[in-house]
Amino acid sequence: MTPPSVLYDTPGPRAKRRNLLFTAAFLIAVAGVAWWVVQSLIDKNQLEWVKWRPFFTDSRAWETYLLPGLENTLIAASLAMVIALPFGALFGIARLSDHLWVRGTAGTVVEFFRAIPVLILMLFANAAYSEFTDVSPDSRPLYAVVTGLVLYNGAVLAEIVRAGILSLPRGQTDAAEAIGMRKNQVMRYVLLPQSVTAMLPAIVSQMVVIVKDTALGGALLGFSELLASVRPMSANYGANTIACFTVVAAIFVVLNFALTSFATWLERRLRRGKRSTGAVVGASAVEELSTPGEHVGHDDLGGGGGTSGKGG
Repeated sequence: MTPPSVLYDTPGPRAKRRNLLFTAAFLIAVAGVAWWVVQSLIDKNQLEWVKWRPFFTDSRAWETYLLPGLENTLIAASLAMVIALPFGALFGIARLSDHLWVRGTAGTVVEFFRAIPVLILMLFANAAYSEFTDVSPDSRPLYAVVTGLVLYNGAVLAEIVRAGILSLPRGQTDAAEAIGMRKNQVMRYVLLPQSVTAMLPAIVSQMVVIVKDTALGGALLGFSELLASVRPMSANYGANTIACFTVVAAIFVVLNFALTSFATWLERRLRRGKRSTGAVVGASAVEELSTPGEHVGHDDLGGGGGTSGKGG
């Protein structure tokens, strides 16, 4: 027998019938909308095989348009992820600093870039590269897209890191400080390893946003990413526009699903590792703390004064 939930009362017979009725009504509504969409496409002759055949029987559509666009999308998204993750981790940890100037500077940077739309950041970056650098016009859209994605998503990731660390119980920090660990040791060996698992779903969601936002560069900056391949493919190749958008959308779904599936596997692996080991502090940290003279005083932990070696 399933134990009762503490979040809500178990529905009774009337509530179960009502929920079943609502579910059936919702499914009927979804089926009706799907039928209307398919019927509209049939009436407009959009589902004829001749309009979809280039994507299944002719490799030119993929070799000339879709695969080069997919390659540019993956390059821009990968660069943005690799740079935005350490950017977010650095500023997220800096926002937790005890020093006001560090905390204030990091907070100003994060709030500034988090408040500006990513498309505006891309446009500013494109103009800056054009005026102040020698970046070639062919490479400038890629640089601008990556810069905009890094600044915006790095700021969002900083808030994710800060929230993940603050979500841990205060007792974790108190226990680490009680055995003489410095603040940077508490962060590296105690807080960050435990908060990574909690932060992972939000981080993956932001990685998905990065993949999708690469399409903004193709819309206004001329970056030849996956979505931008639709216009030349429909104009020069004669492919159907609706078919092109459908295929591109399916590719984005596959990319983001693969990213989410990998993150789910990684999260499960991390959770299994924590359950099997139960370790919080690494072996190197234990050796360092066990070395004579390595224990620190109360002032190193942020206290007012006194030392740990004071005799009785």
